[in-house]
Amino acid sequence: MNIAIVGTGYVGLVSGTCFAEMGVNVACVDIDKAKIEALREGKVPIYEPGLDEMVLRNTKAGRLGFTTSLSEVIDDVDVVFIAVGTPPDEDGSADLRYVLEVAREFGRLINRYTLLVTKSTVPVGTAAKVRRAVREELEKRGVEIPFDVASNPEFLKEGAAIKDFMSPDRVVVGVDSEQARSLMSRLYRPFLLNNFRVIFTDIPSAEMIKYAANSMLATRISFMNDIANLCELVGADVNMVRKGIGSDSRIGSKFLYPGCGYGGSCFPKDVKALIKTAEKRGYKMKVLSAVEEVNEAQKSVVYRKLASCYGGEANLAGKRIAVWGLAFKPETDDMREAASLVTIDLLLGAGCDVRVFDPVAMDECRRRLGDQVEYAKDMYDAVLDADALLLLTEWKQFRLPSWGVVTRSMRSPLVIDGRNIYDAEDLAQQGIIYHCIGK
Repeated sequence: MNIAIVGTGYVGLVSGTCFAEMGVNVACVDIDKAKIEALREGKVPIYEPGLDEMVLRNTKAGRLGFTTSLSEVIDDVDVVFIAVGTPPDEDGSADLRYVLEVAREFGRLINRYTLLVTKSTVPVGTAAKVRRAVREELEKRGVEIPFDVASNPEFLKEGAAIKDFMSPDRVVVGVDSEQARSLMSRLYRPFLLNNFRVIFTDIPSAEMIKYAANSMLATRISFMNDIANLCELVGADVNMVRKGIGSDSRIGSKFLYPGCGYGGSCFPKDVKALIKTAEKRGYKMKVLSAVEEVNEAQKSVVYRKLASCYGGEANLAGKRIAVWGLAFKPETDDMREAASLVTIDLLLGAGCDVRVFDPVAMDECRRRLGDQVEYAKDMYDAVLDADALLLLTEWKQFRLPSWGVVTRSMRSPLVIDGRNIYDAEDLAQQGIIYHCIGK
């Protein structure tokens, strides 16, 4: 089977590579010439464990190719996926300009039946706009060529995207024709031989499922952060509360970990977009509005704890602060909407000297912050002469540090744990002043 994927960002590149791994012939299309040339040379522009090797393997096998022109491959493919970005507009709604441009190009190029599938995260109703854009281009050409539009939202977790794609919990496909359903069934069958977990829906439902799923997960995180903040006020331990409610089979334990707020490319953007979708239809998403409000406040919780330790923000000027973790989560270099950006901005505003370390996000931090912060060689170099250590991303290498080295390196043994990965009693025995979330 031959397919094209337009957009070689995170979703497009991972999806195209995984399809190729399963024997599909994939043409990845992107207007960025430099990116395409780099990919042809095996240089992957994103950090995702295992992706580099898979791209090289499938490129050499001839199943995965890269081009800047959809016109070069359109006559050879059965399905075209739209995997371009849908960044938040100024009002928080999803910007569909790139999606609709792909739809228009599709309409200008097709010469036989082809299926156009939106894989980008798009609001409910986008498929109708895509279909209309294609038809307008066909009318301009004065031709009647059959085509279908489908919705196939992605559910990839950064850092575990290959596993998620190759062994999915479910594949959601929104279609409105038997021909589209048959094509999508053929495409995904190799991934689901043992348990064919494709959920076919109408197209608007498929578009809604993606937003609803991410918004539910964001809601669980903000709920636990709200509970954690209350636990501190009433003397409860949020870790015990989490275990207690998570053992209820109706609730479960996933995404109930308190911390310093969620970030990344999906949750913040999708929550905002769903709120805006409702607003455009005269409805207010009261729960999600609260979820967003709680999360924005939670991103500064580590800074507020630090300020409290020193008797207020005014006393932070000149303090040397070490930061472990810059990415919004482990196993990625993505800093979009990361708690680290909010925390560092507050630290710099208070006159602190900030020294940072992250296993993979240092280049991304340099791109974003330049020389506003100092960049450490490793996690121990970061804490040298530090007045406090802030843990913001729960990378595995941060979980069991040599506390003896840390305390000898720091001016004062103050640790504020924004992800609750350390044991308070253990750190107390090391002579460390320890603060976490919700206890």
